[in-house]
Amino acid sequence: MSIAMPAPDAETLAKRDRIVAAMQAIVPGEGVITDADELRPWESDGLTAYRQPPMLVVLPETVEQVSAILRWCQGEGVRVVPRGSGTSLSGGALPLADAVLLGMGKFKKVLDIDYEDRVVVVQPGVTNLAITQAVEGRGFYYAPDPSSQIACSIGGNVAENSGGVHCLKYGLTTNNVLGVELVLMDGEVVRLGGRHLDPAGLDLLGVVVGSEGLLGVVTEVTVRILPKPETARAVLVGFPDAEQAGACVAQIIAEGIIPAGMEMMDRPAIHAAEAFVNVGYPLDVGALLIVEVDGPAAECDHLIEEIVRIADANGAVTTRISRDEAERVAFWAGRKAAFPAVGRISPDYYCMDGTIPRRRLPEVLRRMEELSQQYGLGVANVFHAGDGNLHPLILYDANVPGELDRAEEFGNDILRLCVEVGGVLTGEHGVGIEKRDLMPEMFSEEDLKQQQRVKCAFDPKLLLNPGKVFPTLHRCAELGRMHVHHGALPHPELPRF
Repeated sequence: MSIAMPAPDAETLAKRDRIVAAMQAIVPGEGVITDADELRPWESDGLTAYRQPPMLVVLPETVEQVSAILRWCQGEGVRVVPRGSGTSLSGGALPLADAVLLGMGKFKKVLDIDYEDRVVVVQPGVTNLAITQAVEGRGFYYAPDPSSQIACSIGGNVAENSGGVHCLKYGLTTNNVLGVELVLMDGEVVRLGGRHLDPAGLDLLGVVVGSEGLLGVVTEVTVRILPKPETARAVLVGFPDAEQAGACVAQIIAEGIIPAGMEMMDRPAIHAAEAFVNVGYPLDVGALLIVEVDGPAAECDHLIEEIVRIADANGAVTTRISRDEAERVAFWAGRKAAFPAVGRISPDYYCMDGTIPRRRLPEVLRRMEELSQQYGLGVANVFHAGDGNLHPLILYDANVPGELDRAEEFGNDILRLCVEVGGVLTGEHGVGIEKRDLMPEMFSEEDLKQQQRVKCAFDPKLLLNPGKVFPTLHRCAELGRMHVHHGALPHPELPRF
């Protein structure tokens, strides 16, 4: 592993048997996994380049068990790594050698469906797609739709603030979660938000969504559901190159059109996806846009005409409008299968996640091609074009000495480029361990310390998911110190409590 993780605590490892006995007392039966072979499936998440078998795995079934586990671990100073479905692509659920891996996979009940208030209450192990499946019979759906929605859990979506192809119009997870039940490291169970639109006081719910398991363990989620649009239509538009496709994206948004989704793929991704799902993507283009609009039929017809007009003005060479619902779904099937499709053309790939201003897209794609030549590694681009969220897939072979290291450096340079042009390190995959050491590229030391103060407010002993997000983790006591200069505190006019 080229990314350093916290050194295992010898004292914790020495009392492993006592930890196992305590966990078995809290979660009886088969809820505690200790055998080395049985721990192997838990050694990594979706970022499979990095692996570390956990000390043990605990699979609670009730909130009371989660609370008891965390309370006991805090009292004993034992680290805990929460885990959902393990689809994280940033190493956010990577285990530690001296930590309890807390698997939330048994929390998979839909607790309540309220069509009048348009909310659904679920446990965190419910998959993203299962929420839509639970309500689609009444004409509703859950808007955020990551490509892994068939497998990723809603608890993991909350941890990473996951996105999806339809988040351009309907928002990310944070815009669709109304409340959570959260167990803190000391075992306290708290509720943030609820069925109402906006909770009073500090926006602690906004702090928790996207906190990557650093602040608490989510045991219940209340989400917003939406009525299915009257009409949805999609159009495939092919361009000679990504620069023209990028210009089309910018003009669509500039003219006030906010599609339900707007995705782009470059030539390698197009060919891989078409070979995998055979949906009729054009193979003679350099870039492909998939643009979807929804709403009343008349509005959709008008918006499709406008999008085709804009595309033609930006050099489109092929246009295909979905004729029915089956064809619209087929258009998206290729995009959603792009990641596994690329796995057929390369032994390994490293999926990146960064976000840039839309207007810088052509420049960033050109510079990524230069980096591809510099590192001698191919790259396929699949991304949420409407909101500038890039997903370059760096192609490499882990069996070739040095290629993983080159892929890492290539990826780091892509993320540095995103920040350089005014973007950010992540859009929806989170920081985890993948981007942890790049945080200083985007944040000052004081910025990072301030973020860590939030961590300390929830988890003062720093036991939840350590080694993630922060490149240097300061002890909470260090962050609380005040600098005294010549016997005077800063801002002496402010009251001290």
